[in-house]
Amino acid sequence: MSESVPLSVLPSSESTRTALESCLRQLKCHFTWDLVEPGKSLDDFEDEVCDATEFQNDEFRATVFNLLAYIEYRRGRREAALQHLRQAEELIQREHPDQAETRSLVTWGNYAWVYYHLGGHADARMYVDKVRQVCEKSRSPYRMESPALDFEEGWARLQCGGRHHHKRAKVCFEKALEKEPKNPEFASGLAIASYRLDTWPLSQNPIDPLRRAIRLNPDNQYAKVLLALKLQKMNEEGEGDRLVEEALKGAPCATDVLCGAAKLYRRKGAVDKAIELLRKALEGMPNNASLHWHIGCLYRTKVLEIQDTGKNEMCGKREKLQEATGQAVHHLKRVDEANADFPCVCSYLACLYAQVGQYDHAEHYFQKEFSKALSPGDRQVLHLRYGNFQLYQMKSEDKAIHHFIQGVKIDLESKEKEKMKNKLEKIAYTRLSKNEADSIALHLLAFLQELSRDTRPAEENPERHLDSGSFLCSASFAEE
Repeated sequence: MSESVPLSVLPSSESTRTALESCLRQLKCHFTWDLVEPGKSLDDFEDEVCDATEFQNDEFRATVFNLLAYIEYRRGRREAALQHLRQAEELIQREHPDQAETRSLVTWGNYAWVYYHLGGHADARMYVDKVRQVCEKSRSPYRMESPALDFEEGWARLQCGGRHHHKRAKVCFEKALEKEPKNPEFASGLAIASYRLDTWPLSQNPIDPLRRAIRLNPDNQYAKVLLALKLQKMNEEGEGDRLVEEALKGAPCATDVLCGAAKLYRRKGAVDKAIELLRKALEGMPNNASLHWHIGCLYRTKVLEIQDTGKNEMCGKREKLQEATGQAVHHLKRVDEANADFPCVCSYLACLYAQVGQYDHAEHYFQKEFSKALSPGDRQVLHLRYGNFQLYQMKSEDKAIHHFIQGVKIDLESKEKEKMKNKLEKIAYTRLSKNEADSIALHLLAFLQELSRDTRPAEENPERHLDSGSFLCSASFAEE
């Protein structure tokens, strides 16, 4: 049987089913791009994709619908997948009527795969034939080299996150730009991929791609924000500040622009400005856990900043401290209630509740954090915070010692580990100053000496807030 013969005119049989499967594997679409990396759960993949797509504005929505269709299919929700594909097809027809056939190839390929797995082989063959009719002049009847297809794959991979996908996306956009070097969409894709890869070894230097994207499309406000963030790291803040102001003026309600600008102001220490921008983004996405997380963390930063002021200055800031604490609790609780996977949410809440003397709530969130599967580093941080809570708020030195020891035993060198060792030394020498034969103190020193093989006396380095049990000095934040 020749592959050039339309599958839809052939009778259904085992041989035509085998031929159909062979054709499906040749299609360029989400089902042949291996988007879910080995070892990554579908839940993690979906969270990453949905978080990325939710922050986009109206650009490339057809690409997003195709990706959502793929996720719905993997979830077993095949009718929902078909609905997303219909939305993608309608958008392409409306927004790119002059390129509708080429731009629809990925969507038709996804249609074919979904119908095939639904058992609708006739419909699957129909979409495979639609692809063949467009690709028949290429060397392979079911795939073709096209900048539009490279762009589709590149943009899909950008949504999936991770170094592997970003590297593949960069290659796709570079390939597309070789054919159409002045295409602003392709240039924007390359700029974003280069920016994200710049955090990995072998710097990608995204400056030139970002400037190219802006030159080809002066209204690309998101590229301006990314360039500003990169310039800020290079200590060229003057141009960066101008770009951000320009981007906010050009797209005052664009979520990706608002979030990027907030990141720049947060780095500058302008916490209130960052909160203002994220609150504006939250107006259009009131249930977005990521926004609540970042806002909550910024208010937590305000709490820490207020705590760092002297006691004399604190008198006039008590109301601001209570306001910042309340806002931090509100937003972080929204994150916890959404069961979103963000680090240390419960221990942050626990420390904030300890700050305002609500110890039952603090205990609840500490225990909730302990119940989670934590990395060694996160577990060390948790033992330090809970040990501080027991030592300073609950006045339980025994429980504090237990948790500091548990944290120190974790096989990971970190600043938290050093702080817990210092705290244990401080406790031991304080006890010995009262009773030279204190068995707990002697056991602590023996434990620390065995751990570090260092028999030197502890240096005088009292921890911040060590002797303070007042409201002003939140002992639960002492590790910050």
